[in-house]
Amino acid sequence: MTLATPAATERTGGRWPGGRWPGQRRTDGRHGAERAARDRATWFLVLPALLPILVLSVGPLLYGIGLAFTDAQSGRTRSTQWIGALNFQDLLHDTLFWDSFRIGLLWAVGVTVPQFVLALGLALLLNENLRMRWLARALAIIPWAMPEVVVGIMWRLVYNPDAGILNQTIRDLGLGDGRDWLTGFGTALPAVIVVGVWAGMPQSTVALLAGLQNTPHELHEAAALDGAGAWRRFRTVTWPALKPVALSITALNFIWNFNSFALVYVLTSGGPGGRTRLPMLFAYEEAFRYGQFGYAAAMGCVMVAVISVILAVYLAGRLRGGDDR
Repeated sequence: MTLATPAATERTGGRWPGGRWPGQRRTDGRHGAERAARDRATWFLVLPALLPILVLSVGPLLYGIGLAFTDAQSGRTRSTQWIGALNFQDLLHDTLFWDSFRIGLLWAVGVTVPQFVLALGLALLLNENLRMRWLARALAIIPWAMPEVVVGIMWRLVYNPDAGILNQTIRDLGLGDGRDWLTGFGTALPAVIVVGVWAGMPQSTVALLAGLQNTPHELHEAAALDGAGAWRRFRTVTWPALKPVALSITALNFIWNFNSFALVYVLTSGGPGGRTRLPMLFAYEEAFRYGQFGYAAAMGCVMVAVISVILAVYLAGRLRGGDDR
């Protein structure tokens, strides 16, 4: 065996004999072919999940963005013209849209915050070793299993001013004659928020309960032996382990609630007087009631931009939290 000298290295253009430095792996054609085959197999496995996303999500999103820059309206014989950013300029001065946007934010926050607090309390309760716990868990997810349309119809019956169980209970308790909850200007939005909290709480409960069950029980025992009370154990043991799940489910719930449509549409259709007209309802009316497809698409683009900013802020916070850890 001969060792490469500096002169021999210089003659080979600065490389060791054989074209490789010591310890460098040989990359031959067979290795490249195997890697290409693995890449093809990976894409083959991913394609069934990726194709529906491209066809049903990415494609319509790109089409909607393009539609927002046109004057598209209903009617077969009407031609569509490219108008640039005129729809977005009109949106800046549309007070009705910004009112619906404000109502949408109030709705999203008003549903997400109580939803999380109540779901956390219910998850902590269901995590205890209670009798008939399996039945309580099954009952807790019933609202989640019901379609939003069914939930809306059911709660319309509850809020019915004449025969609803809520007003009847108020009358039986001697607290008054009740009121028309879904058509009152001051009660419509709070009444709808209550329904939203009730309908969405099971999903948060299941996610938080899963996070609680993944927390090692030994940590609670060690904290109890150190004299930590229930609140201190929650603050120092339970919450740090539950925080990633809590942040994820809260961010997703806010996005889902902001984009709500079916539940509020069945309950109030955006009334009374636009008091519950969420942005999705406003865009729906512009598109399918008034036929302004381009203008409605511009509204959708604004809502997508807002959700994207919220996601960016959320992901940035998560990344900073990961760096801190």
